[in-house]
Amino acid sequence: MKTYYSLFIQLLVVLFVSCGGREPCGCEDFDRVIYTPGYAAGFCIKGAEDRKSVLVTVQNPWQGADSITTQLFIAREGEDVPDGFSGQVLHGDAERIIAMSSTHVAMLDAVDAVSRVAGVSGLGYIFNANIHARSGRVGDVGYDGNVNYERILALAPDIVLLYGVNCASPMESKLHELGIPYIYIGDYLEESPLGKAEWLVLISEVVGMREKGEEAFGDIAVRYEALRKMVAETVLDAPSVMFNIPYGDAWFMPSAQSYVARLVTDAGGDCIYKKNTGNASVPIDIEEAYLLTSNADMWLNVGNANSLAELGNACPRFTDTRCFLNGYVYNNNRRVNASGGNDYYESAIVNPDVLLRDLVKILHPELIDEDFVYYKQLK
Repeated sequence: MKTYYSLFIQLLVVLFVSCGGREPCGCEDFDRVIYTPGYAAGFCIKGAEDRKSVLVTVQNPWQGADSITTQLFIAREGEDVPDGFSGQVLHGDAERIIAMSSTHVAMLDAVDAVSRVAGVSGLGYIFNANIHARSGRVGDVGYDGNVNYERILALAPDIVLLYGVNCASPMESKLHELGIPYIYIGDYLEESPLGKAEWLVLISEVVGMREKGEEAFGDIAVRYEALRKMVAETVLDAPSVMFNIPYGDAWFMPSAQSYVARLVTDAGGDCIYKKNTGNASVPIDIEEAYLLTSNADMWLNVGNANSLAELGNACPRFTDTRCFLNGYVYNNNRRVNASGGNDYYESAIVNPDVLLRDLVKILHPELIDEDFVYYKQLK
């Protein structure tokens, strides 16, 4: 009798374990930090003791957001969702993904998971070769106000990678209705070049490859910091840099704390416009832009221009400025596909070390032997 009783107890234990039976847990149990970014400000990843599942938290995922928190629970190995959790839930690692930004594609590519992209927003504007090689199997789900939800449903995604501009994405309510989980990727909000790239760690967690993502990002950071340090220790002069071309009747200048300004500073340059100390670009009039360009040593990011002639047609008054006359004009459109997809806005986000190298080559060409990747000098 005791033998049968013992076997019965053992059978109950086996059934309990095989069914994933564990004490119920709450969100407060997920207090073990798995990954805290060293450069990015918008996310963290936490786990719980003896659990494979993780809780991903994204803070203030759009411009102007204040104390807004969004969460994704990735339930692994049949583990239960925490009691009272009201955020998004992904069951297992994402195998089919819809990426609403080209930078999401680049981040997945950085951990060799781009083959999991099932849909994108604006297929023609994606530069990634893998996506175009599979263009017949990768769905274009449309843009902000014209999203094709029937196509999204047909693509059967495990998750949708969203971004917000000035408010929550209008896709939220419909995705909730369709039962499709989503997560905000806030890379574009980061001003630190390495902060932008670090979001690839979050995306690598979504596909169950966080360790590979950490390794990839760690290598990027080491290369970036080594080049930045070399420039800081070597360069004695800092060429002044002007940015952009007119947009309508105004000329927008980046903040001194912006992503592009930080890259130029780390590359040993000096942003010529210093009045903007805020957190967004500001318009200046054409007269002020003309004076700045006349005094600058370098002129960068000049719209879609592929030659000095094209730039002269767009900005005829600026053809007598020092930058233009000396040919010190460089544009970030060396890698553009036939539809206008510019890889500077795609893979450069996860290759800030390569982008920094391009800028060092522009500002201090004696330091860099490699060819440009994202920039080219206009002729």
